[in-house]
Formats: sequence, C-alpha cells, structure tokens
Amino acid sequence: MNQTTSGIGALGEEIARNYLVRKGYRIIESNFRKPWGEIDIIAEKERVVRFVEVKAISGRWDNISRESSELMPEEQIHSAKLRKIARTAELYMAEKGDGREYQIDAVGVLMDMKLRKAKCRLFEQIL
Repeated sequence: MNQTTSGIGALGEEIARNYLVRKGYRIIESNFRKPWGEIDIIAEKERVVRFVEVKAISGRWDNISRESSELMPEEQIHSAKLRKIARTAELYMAEKGDGREYQIDAVGVLMDMKLRKAKCRLFEQIL
C-alpha cells in the first residue's frame, strides 16, 4: 500500500469501515464532502446516525506508546475539525430531511504496515 498520507488515510478508513460493520454499524455513506468540511463515514447503529471521523497512523506498534512523543490518532482531532464535522453533519441531516438523533464518533486506527495488522479504537459522542 502507498505510504503517503492520503494512502494511509484511505487504508485507515477502509479498516475503520470494516471494524464498524463488525461492531453492528450499517454504513450509509463515505467521504461526504462540502466546501467547509468532510465526514469520513456516515453510519447508523441503534437508529442513531453516526458521523465518524477516522484518524489513522502508521508505524511499528512498539514505537507507538503513551511514552512516545507521537500523539495517538484520536488525539489529532482538534476542536476546529470537530466544529467543521458538526456543521457538515447538521447540513447532511437537513438535506436528507432526517429528524433522527445523531452523534459524532471517532475511530483511531493504529497500523503496523510491516506486520500488516491494525488496531482500532472507537470513541462515541466525542462532541
């Protein structure tokens, strides 16, 4: 797989989609874009629409730890990004005429390209 940032991001999103499906989510849409923001994954679980931000990093697992200076993937989701996601989610719901409850979740994906393995962590209602 291409180790560029976009390549890692695309692979991370694919891994996250598969992870969410295994956890009972139904994927509705991916990469919903508007000029001011993007939502990586739109899914549904338990009749709640979930807008999911995916952050992926690649490296050897033994080098990715709490003691290292590298942030965990989910720690890279800053407040400005969350505001853009919230605005885009509101617009999506309005465009679809969908009055259901919705929330913003995140999936952190740690990928070890050498071992060809990944670990995912789900964080619900991050905003």
